Amino acid sequence: MRRLWRRRIVTPDERITYVDAVRPSKPAGRNRPDKHDDGSEEASPERLNWLRAGVLGANDGVVSTAGLVLGVAGASADNRAILVAGVAGLVSGSMSMAAGEYVSVSTQRDAQRSGLAKERAALKRDPDGKLDQLTTAYESKGISHDLARQVAVELTDHDALAAHAEVELDIDPDELLNPWAAAFASMLSFAIGAVVPLLLITLVAPSARVLATVLASALALAVTGVVSAKLGGSPTRAATVRNIGGGMVAICITYVIGALLGSHL
Repeated sequence: MRRLWRRRIVTPDERITYVDAVRPSKPAGRNRPDKHDDGSEEASPERLNWLRAGVLGANDGVVSTAGLVLGVAGASADNRAILVAGVAGLVSGSMSMAAGEYVSVSTQRDAQRSGLAKERAALKRDPDGKLDQLTTAYESKGISHDLARQVAVELTDHDALAAHAEVELDIDPDELLNPWAAAFASMLSFAIGAVVPLLLITLVAPSARVLATVLASALALAVTGVVSAKLGGSPTRAATVRNIGGGMVAICITYVIGALLGSHL
């Protein structure tokens, strides 16, 4: 697909204006990330999708499993009961995350395909009208009419569906979301996140296992908070503090409830 980049043009009276010009598309069959001017790579929507699923899965694995095993530990000192509850939570949570992510991303992909199908039909039914629509879209970005028309014509000649999908739907037809990749990433990352509190609660001595599990979970949440902030391009400190705070509240509440139930049942 051809995309737009910004080029500086100096007019005869030395005024500088900005217009959009066409950048050559990636070669067919190569879905490598584009590179920014600073050399960093721009992740594709598909890559961002499974990265997002992986980070969220790991975060949920840490919080839910830590809360589960600490809740059981608050109610009972039986190592076997804690281990069984933790393993059951790991397995059920991984399967649940995978199934939920698959359904969610499949729905998004269906919407992408539906949008592409409508665009394809509209291009076949009224190609001139769609060309005018594409021209207007580029004019709305501040491009002069003549240049906007030239861009629209060249992109339409190259790949009409891809041009309209990018401008109107923000979709790359060659990079639709993959529900299987998201489901696998979510399942695997949940299991990895769940292993952290599960190992600490079962291997550390009973007198220190609650504190050790809480501290290890906080550290794991800090890591997922930093990664999620990096993916979203947001400040890492705020995201990390928020992630640790929310996770600790959930874990502590579960532990207190388990301790109360253990003392009254």
